[in-house]
Amino acid sequence: MSTAGAPLTDRLEPRERLIVALDVPNADAAVDVAKRLSGHIGMFKIGLELFVAEGPRVVGRVRELAPDVEIFLDLKLHDIPNTMKGAIRSVRSLGVKFLTVHAGSGTAHLQACVEEAGDTVGILAVTVLTSQDEVACRQAGHTRAVEELVEMRAVCAREAGCAGVVCSGRELARVRAVAPRLARVVPGIRPAGADEGDQQRVMTPARAVVEGASYIVVGRPILQAADQAAAADAIVLELAGA
Repeated sequence: MSTAGAPLTDRLEPRERLIVALDVPNADAAVDVAKRLSGHIGMFKIGLELFVAEGPRVVGRVRELAPDVEIFLDLKLHDIPNTMKGAIRSVRSLGVKFLTVHAGSGTAHLQACVEEAGDTVGILAVTVLTSQDEVACRQAGHTRAVEELVEMRAVCAREAGCAGVVCSGRELARVRAVAPRLARVVPGIRPAGADEGDQQRVMTPARAVVEGASYIVVGRPILQAADQAAAADAIVLELAGA
């Protein structure tokens, strides 16, 4: 499948580029964050912790409190195609912008997901988790360097017609070279001086955008801030300067 008609994300406003990870334990905590950040960011990421705790209804609750903010469902699906297609059918009714699936199963697997999603949900292919480094990849049985593995999986995503890929900032140049029209979502973003936590391949917000990120994902540096809205605004200002 070709991505020739896929929309480019180069003209996004700085606020639209900022995705905040709702890595919180329950819907009440998610709602509190949604209230504080509505109007300050472009998208919320709902991941496994929150989705497993609360189920699909949490998407509606967050959307109700922050109607101006898109939702990105980060479930990193990885199963046989038929099972993944069934999950995607369920996701289509939720009104989310993006859904993540693992890219490790190859082009045909990704293409099945894209076809099931149709025009309703953008499929993002996760290349290599930002918590993994060269040692972790070798322990998982991969014989290629992280950068090579990311590039190969970006090519698969391009050929499958995915909306974009998830990669670390360090691989952006290689991803742009092989899949220039795909959205590039970069987690592991840490403002200068912030704790890297369990992330191994990190980058600052401004550097990520300069290197070609379409969207950046920020979690703890905003969620743990005394003033979450001010922390988000500071990152948006940094993106604008970039």
